[in-house]
Amino acid sequence: MIEIDGSYGEGGGQLVRTAVALAAITGRAATLTNMRAGRPKPGLAPQHLTAVKAVAALCDAGVDGLAPKSQRIVFAPQRLRGGDFCFDVGTAGSVTLVLQALLPAMLHGGERVRARIVGGTDVRAAPPLDYFRHVLLALLARMGARVRCDLQRRGYYPRGGGEVSVAVEKTRLSPLQLDRAGKLKALRGNAHVANLPAHIAERMRSSALVPLRRFGASESSIETQVLGGDDAHGHGGAIALWAETEHTVLGTGGVAQRGVRAEKLGTDAAVELAADLEAGVTLDAHASDQLLVYLALAGGMSRFVTRALTDHARTTMWLIEQFLPVRFATAGGGRSVTVSVQRFSQGA
Repeated sequence: MIEIDGSYGEGGGQLVRTAVALAAITGRAATLTNMRAGRPKPGLAPQHLTAVKAVAALCDAGVDGLAPKSQRIVFAPQRLRGGDFCFDVGTAGSVTLVLQALLPAMLHGGERVRARIVGGTDVRAAPPLDYFRHVLLALLARMGARVRCDLQRRGYYPRGGGEVSVAVEKTRLSPLQLDRAGKLKALRGNAHVANLPAHIAERMRSSALVPLRRFGASESSIETQVLGGDDAHGHGGAIALWAETEHTVLGTGGVAQRGVRAEKLGTDAAVELAADLEAGVTLDAHASDQLLVYLALAGGMSRFVTRALTDHARTTMWLIEQFLPVRFATAGGGRSVTVSVQRFSQGA
């Protein structure tokens, strides 16, 4: 039984999601306490509950204490299995955050798995779906992962109702050694709105192009979409931007929210991507956080360069080392940090 203090480090929902994923992958039972203790609303929210339930279904786990606002659970996994699954957050809780817990276990199970997830596809404080599809999945493909993500319908705060299907084939992950980004091959993006005026998406695109023009971005680099009817549930929007280079993919994104101008959303996303391109890093701050668990599972040595390590990333490194025989090391500072991940044999 592994004891995990859920208030450690960043102490948020990502620690909970990653912990149950690693428990399922390693087959080791875990007790999580003090979950989200420092948050304004401590304990488990619907999105966290769905993530834990989803991973539990994948490995037939017994879970004690799983309830809204719970700050302690005991997660006892059995064997990971394949099959078809459906998970409904029931609110606008983020689909991509549920996948943050579910996808590592899906990839590690060694069998074909298909999951349909209903919730918010583009919601505040979570990766927009287009970032997940065009950045994270693109990086995982470079590691050998075979993942297909199909969008049936977008959903937003507060109603949710978005729907995504993810299918995973049998996969063996390979390490990544991303020492340099290499030549920029393409700049792409998507700015969309649902059941809102088209000019909002156009303003997101126009403002995003300004910081990116020096890298060759043009009107055709960022597509705009106006959704309605069966394509989206509720009102909302988002922008995602990504740069494809010789050796990696860098990206960023933002979700529309009341009181934030479309121009600010587009500019903020583009400035972040431009800073990564100028610094010559190989993973953006979001990917350097989310990819850690996959690099740890790949075996051997992986390495990447990022502008700065987030509190999320440092907490995730600590957590992974509680479950797996890996060691993380960091070097550098200033404009960039190099992170290495070394997997050892159990007896090392």
